[in-house]
Amino acid sequence: MQRRYQDKELFDNLLLFRTEIKLLLEAYERNVTIYANKTQKIINKMKPENNHGLKRVFRATGFSMKGLMSAWKNEAAFRQETVLACIMLPIVLLINISTPERILLIMTVLIVLIVELLNSAIEAVVDRIGDEIHPLSGQAKDIASAAVFISLVLCALTWSIIIWPLLF
Repeated sequence: MQRRYQDKELFDNLLLFRTEIKLLLEAYERNVTIYANKTQKIINKMKPENNHGLKRVFRATGFSMKGLMSAWKNEAAFRQETVLACIMLPIVLLINISTPERILLIMTVLIVLIVELLNSAIEAVVDRIGDEIHPLSGQAKDIASAAVFISLVLCALTWSIIIWPLLF
């Protein structure tokens, strides 16, 4: 008789436990749904309404200009590379080279600026995530910096190969 009583008590406890788990799962699902709805509302607020056609183009251009101004204001490397570009690009127009060579020289200078902007964006995102030192944060910054270095080497090699015969 005592054994049956213990089994009944264990069974009742299991039923109670099952009910509590079921209630917790329902509460969890409600909270996830509420959180998902709130997140969607935040995302919808971030997206401007009626963002089509020319209005979208003007807004995108404004954001691009804002990004360029931010890079100029906050990134010394971007300022230096932009000044060099302002010196190098007129030189391309003054020297006597073929059109494909001229295009190559212009493209390599612009590639340096593009890669520097991407590097700055990656650094800003990594810095935004947190101040603590983490190997992956350092790795991301190092890889972005390596991309800038490779673009600078490409630019220097291209300019050297095309300009060298004109000098000698």
